Amino acid sequence: MLGKFIEDFLETEAAEKGAAQTTLSAYEHDLRQFLDFCNISRPQELSEDLVEKFIQQLQTESYAPKSLARKLSAIKDFCKFLYSEKIIPTNPAAYILTPKQEKPLPKFLSVQEIRLLTDTAFTKPDYRYWRIGVMIELMYATGLRVSELVGLPQNAVNFKKGLITVFGKGSKERVVPVAGKALNILQEYLELRNEFIKKNSTSVWLFPSLSAVSGHLTRDAFYKDLKKLAVDCGIYPSRVSPHVLRHSFATHLLNNNADLRSVQKMLGHESIATTEVYTHIIPQKLGDVVRSKHPLSHFTEEKKKADV
Repeated sequence: MLGKFIEDFLETEAAEKGAAQTTLSAYEHDLRQFLDFCNISRPQELSEDLVEKFIQQLQTESYAPKSLARKLSAIKDFCKFLYSEKIIPTNPAAYILTPKQEKPLPKFLSVQEIRLLTDTAFTKPDYRYWRIGVMIELMYATGLRVSELVGLPQNAVNFKKGLITVFGKGSKERVVPVAGKALNILQEYLELRNEFIKKNSTSVWLFPSLSAVSGHLTRDAFYKDLKKLAVDCGIYPSRVSPHVLRHSFATHLLNNNADLRSVQKMLGHESIATTEVYTHIIPQKLGDVVRSKHPLSHFTEEKKKADV
C-alpha cells in the first residue's frame, strides 16, 4: 500500500519539477529503504521519532554525510508531499536538521609542478601549447577564475602598470596586479596570437577562438588542453584543473605570508570566510606565525632563558 504513495510522489516530482530519471530512481531507492526501516502499514504512522531513528541508524552504518543529506532530502520531500495532499495530519520531517557536510579542502600543485606544466608547454612548437602555457602562467600569477580568464579582452591588460581589469561574478569590476614574468610571457604571446588570427584580425579577445560562438576560447577547451598537457608532463590529469591552479595561487601566497585580506581581494571573494578555507591547508605556517608573533610566545622564551 505504501508503495502506491511513493509512485504518486515520484509522478508529481516528474510532472511538476521535471526531475530526471536518475533523481527519481535515487528517490525511490531511498524512500523504500526508509519505509522498510519504519515497518509501518499506513503513512499516518510516520513520526519525527522514526525519521530521527532512521538517520541515526544510517550514521552507525558509516554512511557519508553527503549520502545522509540526500536520503533525508528525499524523506523531507516525500513527507511534504503527503502533508500537502492531506494524507497525513502533520509533516514529521519538517524540523529534522540535515547532517552537516564537511567541505573538502582545496587541492593545489607545488611550485615545481606548475613550472613543469609551463616549461613543457613552452618547449612545444605549437600555438595551442603556447596559449595553454600563457594561460597557466596568468592564472597562477593572478588567481583569476577560468571564466574570467577565457573572457579577457586584449585591452584588459595594462602592461605599463602591470594590472589586469577583470569583470567577475555579478559583473563586479576588480583590478588585479600581475607579476613581471607573466607580463613578459604575455607580451611574447601576443605576436603568436596576432599570427593565429591574421584572417580575423578584428578579434578583441586575448585568447581568441576561430570556431567558438563567443569568439574566445571556451572553458571546456581550456580544460581539455590543460588535461592533455598534464598527461604530457607525467602528472595525473585528475590532479590538474583550472580550480586547482586558482587554489595554488592562493595557497602559495598565504604560505609566503601574504595578507588574507589582500588575497581575498585578488580572488574576488565577497566574504573573507570563503578565503579562510585556504588557511586550513597550511597549519604549519599558521603555527609558525603564532609562535613568532604572539606576545606569550616571547614571554615563554624569556622565561626559559631566565630559568637557565
